Parts: sequence; structure tokens; C-alpha cells
Amino acid sequence: MNNVEKEVMLIAQEECAEVIQAISKVFRFGMDDIHPTTNKSNKESLEEEVGDLLCMIQLMMEKSIVDESKVHKASIQKRIKLEKWSNIFDEESEFIN
Repeated sequence: MNNVEKEVMLIAQEECAEVIQAISKVFRFGMDDIHPTTNKSNKESLEEEVGDLLCMIQLMMEKSIVDESKVHKASIQKRIKLEKWSNIFDEESEFIN
């Protein structure tokens, strides 16, 4: 693994942690809560962090750290599992607390 690949993966790792933190803030304080320092809502922060992570995922594919077709296949397989084993796609799920 070369230095560029290491840096891309390190930054991707950091972005994963930032997405986790942003999701935690949503659960603790709600989507619309405004951070007093940044003046951003938790939703805006989550969107920014997800975008940052998406950029790093795209870079991992561009730099051939991961194979785009295999990532796409894994994504499809995950969705199939979620359709079977989660309530995400149930019409009633939005009413479940």
C-alpha cells in the first residue's frame, strides 16, 4: 500500500467517525437542534459529514483501493438483506417509535 492509499483510507476512517458523531447528535438532540458554535442544525451537519464520507468512498474507488463494481454489488446485497430483515421499507415503519 502506498502513501496516497494510506492517506485516503485514514481520512475515510476519520469521516466514518464524524458520521457516527453526527448521527449521535441527531439521536440526542433531534434533527433541528442548532449547534451554538457553528449555527448549523444537526441535519445540516449530518448532510455535510455524509457528503465528506461519500467523497472518500469515491476516492477509494478512483484510486482502485476498492473495486467499484464489487462495492456496487455489495450495496445491492445489503439492500436486499434490509428489505428482508428490517422494517425500513415497510409502509408502517414511519409510525414505529
